[in-house]
Amino acid sequence: MITPEDFIHLPCTPDLTPAGIAYACRSLAYTYDRMGGTPANRLRRIVAGIMVELAFRRHLSHRDIPFDLLGATAFTDPDRYDVALGGRRCDIKSFLIHHKGRISLIRSHPERLLEAEALVPVDQLSADHLREEDLYIFSFLTALITPQTKDIERAVTAGQPIWMIHPLPNPWARPVHWRTLGRLRMKTELAETITVEIGGQDGDHKFRTGNVVLPPGRRVQLNDDWHTVSYLSLNCLPPGRVGIHSPVLAETYLVQPHEWANIWVYGMEIIFAGYITRGEFRRRARRIPMGSRVFQYPKTRTDNMAVPVSSLHPLSDLFVRAQNWAQQLI
Repeated sequence: MITPEDFIHLPCTPDLTPAGIAYACRSLAYTYDRMGGTPANRLRRIVAGIMVELAFRRHLSHRDIPFDLLGATAFTDPDRYDVALGGRRCDIKSFLIHHKGRISLIRSHPERLLEAEALVPVDQLSADHLREEDLYIFSFLTALITPQTKDIERAVTAGQPIWMIHPLPNPWARPVHWRTLGRLRMKTELAETITVEIGGQDGDHKFRTGNVVLPPGRRVQLNDDWHTVSYLSLNCLPPGRVGIHSPVLAETYLVQPHEWANIWVYGMEIIFAGYITRGEFRRRARRIPMGSRVFQYPKTRTDNMAVPVSSLHPLSDLFVRAQNWAQQLI
């Protein structure tokens, strides 16, 4: 059992969000979306998860707690595990809390997190990438997001960074036949020059990005060869359409101004609650059907198994065990 005094509170440093965005963009064409919702929401969840994982690694390093990353997941691979402590694999489960009322409640009464459910999607629990003695670590990230244009405009006015992205559909991002898209051309209706980042893969399936400078009303041909284009991104709010043309697909794909989403996650605090072994979780968990209301979400988007956060074990105990285990190996 844990108490609020067992929680580990970490700040969200400015470099965590860009790192999360970089991973999210690269994983866009490979990740499985069990949660449903919009592509922007999926990307924000990925960004938040990477922010939490990096903060956890840093905390371990600062406290001289030995860990390894041998199973850390590449952006092209399905989930394996995030870190290993004391010879046991750890799967970090993070929950993004972005509703202002919930954020205020957690700030003033962090003990209310004990009422939350520690959730694991049913399909993940039945997978075989973890052993029974491996661990689930549960955490919460409080942060603001900008799902509406007015929210983005307020962020820009306040001098906050933004990262506007538009994922391309499957014929561009996940083609049935692996072939070049031909010499791509891009054009914008904007009245000023903008720089668009394009992300995708080359002929060897390697991820690549490129920055394309688009003067007003001029068609620009890309010199590099692209086999997929998974997204376009900007660091501004575009007031006009942006188009990309593939001669192989015989299509000009137009992105309307309202079809961009800001996936910058304005992190405030990361709270690590506790841990539990996979075996204990499986024995004690109860089913939470999709659509259920839980502390961290007004409605769950997939079937989960859950135990109360209050029943988790303190991470301080785990850290001591990890240090002792490492010393026995010397």
